[in-house]
Amino acid sequence: MSTSSQHSDGQSEPSPRQIRRWRKYLADEIAEARLYEQLARRKQGEERQILLGLAEAEKRHQDHWRRLLGEHAHRLPAPSAHRVVLGWLAQVFGSVFVLALAQRAERDSPYEDDLDATRGMAADEEIHEEVVRALAARGREKLSGGFRAAVFGANDGLVSNFALIMGMGGTGVGASVVLLTGIAGLLAGALSMAAGEFISVRSQRELLDATRPTQATLRAAPDLDFDHNELVLVYRARGLSPEDAEHRALERLGVFDCDCRPEKSLNLQEVRDEHQAVGSAWTAAAASFCFFAAGALIPVLPYLVGASGWTAVAASTGLVSVALLCTGAVVGLLSGASPLTRALRQLGIGLGAAVVTYGLGSVLGVTVA
Repeated sequence: MSTSSQHSDGQSEPSPRQIRRWRKYLADEIAEARLYEQLARRKQGEERQILLGLAEAEKRHQDHWRRLLGEHAHRLPAPSAHRVVLGWLAQVFGSVFVLALAQRAERDSPYEDDLDATRGMAADEEIHEEVVRALAARGREKLSGGFRAAVFGANDGLVSNFALIMGMGGTGVGASVVLLTGIAGLLAGALSMAAGEFISVRSQRELLDATRPTQATLRAAPDLDFDHNELVLVYRARGLSPEDAEHRALERLGVFDCDCRPEKSLNLQEVRDEHQAVGSAWTAAAASFCFFAAGALIPVLPYLVGASGWTAVAASTGLVSVALLCTGAVVGLLSGASPLTRALRQLGIGLGAAVVTYGLGSVLGVTVA
């Protein structure tokens, strides 16, 4: 881009191509600043200040392009399509998915290879990506529990029941048999998922209860001999250093005039948080049942409304394909990866499983008069 460097040094007028490119950059920077401001309106405290700081940085970049454009900095073109989509998503859905997409937008900044952008601007975009990545990570953590279980549970139901139905369809049995098989697969899979989730969560809670320290030291402390007791050994056995164990023992014995340090004291809130993070076994089981059943219902729908033969197969495949694309895109957003790539991967896996089972059903199939 020799013309770019010449203009940056003040040696020549910008070319029409440069002007078009700068105007597009300016439009995109305005859209990005507006996006961060929209997200900031829904936040409080530190996150709000961080988003407003990003908006201010984008405005500094705007000033750079305005200086280069001069009289051409008016009646700008529309911003890039994905920035328009991001702005719409920010208004409708809030920050979690938007930040995941904004992270990719910051990563794909063209400033690194454009001589008309300053090195500082290219460096800003790299830092912005890390800031947005950190903000997106906060949102992913909030969604990672129940929402992730919903997505993966529904996806399991989709793939397993669709493969089951296609396998039965490949044998050549009637639509009523496929329907009954699909309903049986839905119920069996949902109940299995619910039972497995219940056992998993209940076992995890029991494991926490078995390994978490009890309050025996509190109950026994008033009756212990101050000079001869094993409290220090209790806390050393729990993994504390000799110094921390002695501190905790003095605390339990009521020696409050010691050089007490709160960070060495038992944090009961952390204990409660552990149980809250694990959650309720019944809630987990119910959620798994519902999410799996919802996914498993989709491939059965054409058969429920009376479709049969290739019509039912095509309709079921179409519905499942859309659902797989959606769940794959959501997984991509949550992981910070490309939604399109993850959606296509999910679709390929789901359809691949169905093709294999359909082929096996055809090999093992029966001929129906």
